[in-house]
Formats: sequence, structure tokens, C-alpha cells
Amino acid sequence: MRLPTIFLACALSLSAADRMNILFIYTDDQAPWALGLSGAPHASTPNMDKLFRRGAYLKNSFTVTPVCSPSRASLMTSRYGSELGVTDWLHPQREPYGGVDPDAVMWPELVRQAGYRTALVGKWHLGLLDKHHPTKNGYDYFMGFRGGGTTPVDPVLEKEGRQQQFQGLTTDILTDHALEFLEKEKDGPFLLSLHYRAPHTRWLPVAPEDWRPFADLNPIVFNPDFPYLDIERVKRMTREYLAGVKGVDRNLGRVLAKLDELGLAENTVIAYSSDHGYNMGHNGVWHKGNGHYVLTRNPPASANIPDGQRPNMWDRSIKVPTAVVWPGVVPAGTVLEETVSNLDWFPTFVAVAGGAIPADKIVRGRDLRPLLDGTAKNWENDLYGEYSTKHQTRTHMRMYRTPRWKLVRDLLNPERDELYDLRADPHETTNAIRLPANRKIVARLSAELAAKMKETGDRLMKR
Repeated sequence: MRLPTIFLACALSLSAADRMNILFIYTDDQAPWALGLSGAPHASTPNMDKLFRRGAYLKNSFTVTPVCSPSRASLMTSRYGSELGVTDWLHPQREPYGGVDPDAVMWPELVRQAGYRTALVGKWHLGLLDKHHPTKNGYDYFMGFRGGGTTPVDPVLEKEGRQQQFQGLTTDILTDHALEFLEKEKDGPFLLSLHYRAPHTRWLPVAPEDWRPFADLNPIVFNPDFPYLDIERVKRMTREYLAGVKGVDRNLGRVLAKLDELGLAENTVIAYSSDHGYNMGHNGVWHKGNGHYVLTRNPPASANIPDGQRPNMWDRSIKVPTAVVWPGVVPAGTVLEETVSNLDWFPTFVAVAGGAIPADKIVRGRDLRPLLDGTAKNWENDLYGEYSTKHQTRTHMRMYRTPRWKLVRDLLNPERDELYDLRADPHETTNAIRLPANRKIVARLSAELAAKMKETGDRLMKR
């Protein structure tokens, strides 16, 4: 979308030297427990740990929808998927024409209007048509794949408008092209979005050095006594998944080294996050919000929930590993417990760039700068989320989460409604919605949830 030049005024008053470069590193399917710094066993992520310690580690960072396309749509527009018509992952065969409306304003457009050179390397998954192309939505340069997936090795990727066959590991190839962009645009200011495919399945092959720490690992299983859990399959997938994360970590080290080599480390804001979390045998499930049972005997299916499926909005699906490094603003070693979401990146990055948001643009997120620099007061820690599944299952989940409680309503399948006491039951193993003692909290959270649905114009309010 082309924006009026009036929005350039604020940014153009700043020289290139006054503005920070922006590097946004975004993984696919990375759970917070797949970060060594989190204290979880087995993850080997020395470069991620180093990065997270250099700035602010945001321990309660969430996505508002736990699956690829709507999460990415919320990231780019600061709107909920239901507002954009993207409520589940965009299926290339069933929805070849689907995508985010080209008239929707995305934050890279405003950053580019502010005088930045902009690039996306990696995954898009917001529409396959030319009108949905990243270069029509704020990016000067795109190298990667428009759809939701590719292979971990020898991928076909788009570069300079052409589909090309590349040789090697996909994570390494994407990093190679990100480093090329940094070399070319080192004089800045630039925005580089580096959207890795990993650790999305399929996980193997990986580089020998990424597989080595896990080849003989006998990983700890979160809840080995879960009825009918396929423990050996969980262990195998855990090894492969963590090796995929290790590949990202190794390449993150290459990116950080390049910033140092080019003298860019002190004038670049680095943000690291993921599109959603992941389950690996937790509560008998693997995958994300459109979870699959990993059991030798599955619970009974229903009309809208086929055999083997477990749609969910557990914290393991919506919580994401997140850090922000901002030299001169965020002290090293900062740890933040406040709740933030992927809706917040839009206003934050536009503010970093010295840009301006159009007066008529609805922004659901919050500028994170006051939280990051320690000036925020009375930060709201409640979170609203949603997920209407339509591929493997059919649901209309709406969630309201406080630091203590989480309510999930399935407006299509009300027998699936859930309430969790996150303080007493942080792993969300026991649905407490039918306990008489919780009636008042259910009523209060239901009212908060309904208010959010009304605020966003959710069509399900009419039902």
C-alpha cells in the first residue's frame, strides 16, 4: 500500500546517523523451552543466550494466535486475524487466493516511508498472489518463500523475482542472503527481517555439528506417565527438533559476528521472537495450536475434532522466546515479567524508525519502549487471543488470560470450554471450569472476553 508523503515529515528530520538500524529475527515454531537460558533441559543455544543477555529478556511474550498465518498477520498489522479474514494457516491448495488485504497497512511500509532500506529474507505465508508479495507491503527486497513451508535442504526459493533451486541447508542459505544484505546496506538505516523456517518440521537433515549434541541424547520427557504417551516417538522428535533449533543458533552467531565485523552492533536494535510456541509430548500432544496427539491410543473423536487432533491455546502454544537488544536504551541483563504480544511490534518498530502511524490506522498493540527503558507505569498484563481452526479441526476458540487465570471458550464446541489456574497449575493439566468455586472468575473473564470481541468487531458476537 502506498502511503501519503506527509508521514515522512517526522522521520526525515532525523539523519541516518541518528536512527538505529532494525534487525528482526523470527523463527518458526520455537517454544520458550527450546532456549537454553530458560533453564529447560537439553537446549543448546549459546548464541541465543548471549543475545538475550545483551538486552531485555521478555519472559511473558505471547502470540495472539498459535499458528503461522494469523500470527504473522497480527505481527505485520497489529490487528487480530479475525479482523483480517485470516484465522488459520493459509492452505495453498484450499486457499490459493487467500491472504491479507493489500490495503492493510503493515509496519515495514511505515519504516520504509521513514527512509529505511527494507528487506525480508525467509518465510512470508501471508498470501501467494503478486498483490500479497512482500515488496507490495513495505519491503524493498525479498528473498525466500511466499508460502508456509519448504524443505530443510536444497530448497526452491524466490530471489530477484524468480524461483530458483538452491543447494545446501535452508537455514544456512537464508543466513547467507541476510549477510549479503547487511554488507550492501551497512551505511543504513536499514530494516532486515530474517524469518527462518526452522525449527518447523521436517527437522532433518541438519549440519553434523548441529546434530552432534543430540545424536545419543536420551531426553527427559515432560510427563512420561501421561496415558498412552508414545515415549520413544517423543524422544526422537525432541532430538530432531532441538537439532533444528541448534541450526538457527549457529546461524544467529554468524549474523551477530557480521554486525560486529561491520561495526553495526552499537547502532542496531535487534529483536528476536517466534511466530508461536510448541508442544512436544506435553499433555499428550505435539505441534502448536492445531495440536496432534502423540499417543498409542487417542481419545474419542467428535464431529468437529477428528481422531488424533487436539486444538488448544495452552501457554506452550502461545508463549514465544523474545528478546530486544537496544544499545543505549536497554541495559544488558534486563529481565521483564510483564505481558507483551506480537501485536506490539508494529508501534514499537515504527517508533524506533522515527516514523508516524496514520491517524486512521487501528493499532491493537502497544509501543514497548516505555517497558524496555523502565519508564512504564501501570502496564496491563491481561492478554486476549483467538484461534478459529478450519483445516484439521473446526473450532472458534477465544481466550482471555490474566497472570493468574486463563479462560478459553470454544464458541463452536462449548463442551470444550476450559479454565486454568496458572498459579496452581502452570502446565494447564486440569480444566477447572466446572468447579463451583470458580463461577465468579469464569463470569468475570467471560465478560472481559466478550468486551474484547465487541471491540474487535468479532462476527461471532452475533451468534
